[in-house]
Amino acid sequence: MDHFHYQDGVLHAEAVPLPRIADAVGTPVYVYSRATLTRHARVFRDALSIVPSARIAFAVKSNPNLAVLKVLAAEGYGADVVSGGELERALAAGMAPDGVVFSGVGKTDAEMTRALEAGIGQFNLESLEEGLELAEIARGLGRTAACALRVNPDVDAGTHGKISTGKAENKFGVPFDRAAAIYARLCAEPGLAMRGLALHIGSQLSRLDPLEAAFTKVGGLMREIRKSGYAVTHMDLGGGVGVPYKAGEVFPQPADYAAMVARVTADWGVTLMFEPGRVITGNTGVLVTRVIRVKEGAVHPWVVIDAAMNDLARPALYDAWHDFAAVAPNGQRITANIVGPICESSDTFAMARDIDDVTRGDLAVFRTAGAYGATMANTYNSRAMVPEVMVDGDRWAVVADRIAPATILAAERVPDFLV
Repeated sequence: MDHFHYQDGVLHAEAVPLPRIADAVGTPVYVYSRATLTRHARVFRDALSIVPSARIAFAVKSNPNLAVLKVLAAEGYGADVVSGGELERALAAGMAPDGVVFSGVGKTDAEMTRALEAGIGQFNLESLEEGLELAEIARGLGRTAACALRVNPDVDAGTHGKISTGKAENKFGVPFDRAAAIYARLCAEPGLAMRGLALHIGSQLSRLDPLEAAFTKVGGLMREIRKSGYAVTHMDLGGGVGVPYKAGEVFPQPADYAAMVARVTADWGVTLMFEPGRVITGNTGVLVTRVIRVKEGAVHPWVVIDAAMNDLARPALYDAWHDFAAVAPNGQRITANIVGPICESSDTFAMARDIDDVTRGDLAVFRTAGAYGATMANTYNSRAMVPEVMVDGDRWAVVADRIAPATILAAERVPDFLV
């Protein structure tokens, strides 16, 4: 459920008509619903209430906007970060340092140092080498780093290959058959406090059985490690639960996910950690765009819009689907191709799509754009950085400015030897 709805024939975000925002801010623009964000955060959190000792760290990469993080901090969420920049955002939003989990295969010395100094709750180690490097830094600072070892369970998530992270050929985690030995080696390292295992097999999962298979497999590894005399007090089960992008799609609900987790982990006796992202923010946002023109095509007309692949990259990267809808539909339908203005054939959002009839100047939205939308935006073709807006009932505010090409240009320098 979201809070984007038609009222008097015009699409609203909560109580605000989208044309009001578009006229004031311009297009393209991301618009988030605070009510939707809060609801999704609470539904996921409440579903996990059946699990003893659960902690939730929002996957900041899915939507790092400071206002979004502020709302989630107020709901008791921690942060799963994968860079020093994401760490600073989480802290700036008021998320408790001990609720921060630092994941990712490429943590630098500087990032690990800053995380230790900030007192984060856990490092998810992706390799033996990383663990040894972190231990040396921690000893130098007189600190001890609480850590989990990320394991690659070699389970196919059944999702798009570019967002699958748990198969043997993926770069994440340590090989399953070496995990116990690596865990033992790191337990002997001063500066580290090894406390558990972590996994994350992929994003946008439409079924629970790959997750259950992965959890069951890593649960067996946990028991093996304990039998060898090492403590395992925390198990980080990652994220990955998907959301419907097409009208009519059905995905597992948080309650279904929680029931599966409770059943699989009933005898584990650990603190369970979760890193949801898309399932919290996906349906909280839309990308508002305006039609530049409708161009005649060989088979279907080309609807050229002012949003482009630099604003919403998922279709170009993953052939991802986002429902496209007119802000003020006229009741007519057409079959058309939807494209942006960038000089790349991949700047294509849909081909031969049945959509609302639109014409020059009309406003439209891409739905389910609250996750992996603005966070992946860039300035290719020297375009402006897309702005973001948050709506709260009948109020709204810009929560990320549009960064104009002139501002970006002003940050560049011509060296003296070219003058």
